[in-house]
Amino acid sequence: MDVRGFNVKDAASKNQLETIGKTFLDGYAYVVEARSSAEAEERLETIDEQYRGFAYEGAGMGAVMLDSLAGSTKRLDGLLAGQGQHHIYMVYVGIGWAMARLPRFLWPDVTRTDPLLRWLILDGYGFHQAYFRTDAYVRDPARVHPFTWAGGPADYSLRAIDQGIGRALWFVGGTDPDVVTGLIRSYAEHRHADMYAGAGLAATYAGSVGEDELRRFAEQSGPHLPQLAQGAAFAAEAREKAGLTIGHTHLAARVLCGRTPAEAARICTDLMPGEDARATTGPSGEPAYETWRQQIAGRLTALPLTQKDALS
Repeated sequence: MDVRGFNVKDAASKNQLETIGKTFLDGYAYVVEARSSAEAEERLETIDEQYRGFAYEGAGMGAVMLDSLAGSTKRLDGLLAGQGQHHIYMVYVGIGWAMARLPRFLWPDVTRTDPLLRWLILDGYGFHQAYFRTDAYVRDPARVHPFTWAGGPADYSLRAIDQGIGRALWFVGGTDPDVVTGLIRSYAEHRHADMYAGAGLAATYAGSVGEDELRRFAEQSGPHLPQLAQGAAFAAEAREKAGLTIGHTHLAARVLCGRTPAEAARICTDLMPGEDARATTGPSGEPAYETWRQQIAGRLTALPLTQKDALS
């Protein structure tokens, strides 16, 4: 935190975020050092449930880095064929980390990935850029960073990256809702919704924030409360799917979604497009992933998540 120049709210939050970073690196190392995906998995599964998802995120990055040297997809495929399938959201985010570190000619073939979930790869890419290139991506919020890839249209690619930037802002802001809100508001208004979604995901998954702070964050999100709730629901689904739901997941889901983690996760899975619709685009050209996100936000709002309900 000190090296990166991030805000330090208190010793507990600093320790939490630095532990997350260390666990990510552990997951990366387990995959790179292992002789097989199964051997890496054995070590990954020993990590405490609060942090195990971050280890799988690092493992996703490590698998892609290793495969790029070997000219194969053996380690990533092996990871996703085992326990990694339960952590697919986090593994996909890790792929984006690898892309941020690799030259473009070594990028993985993203057209082989799930067309719905592949946008999480750019979430990981955006997180990496905001975390490690903070001056360019956070402290200079007006700066434009063009991006193209084989995974989908450039316009939505930038939005997916913003979702990752928003998630990183939870770390840059040291889990302080006031600081994170200020960082989001420094960007152009049309980017706020995606960033609040990312920050809501991080506030729920990474935590280190109390109930009063979560309620204040929800209040400060204003018209973007549905997107904040959608991000929180994604986090609940990621933890529920992996069997890693912890006490903080219950707190954040209740405050930000007005639901239990299981209920918030079920909204995500019930609305998830089927296999035949995962690559479709909506009337305005948006991918199925964005339609899914909007439907989740709408369902949370309709059930009856209003700003008053969330804060009462």
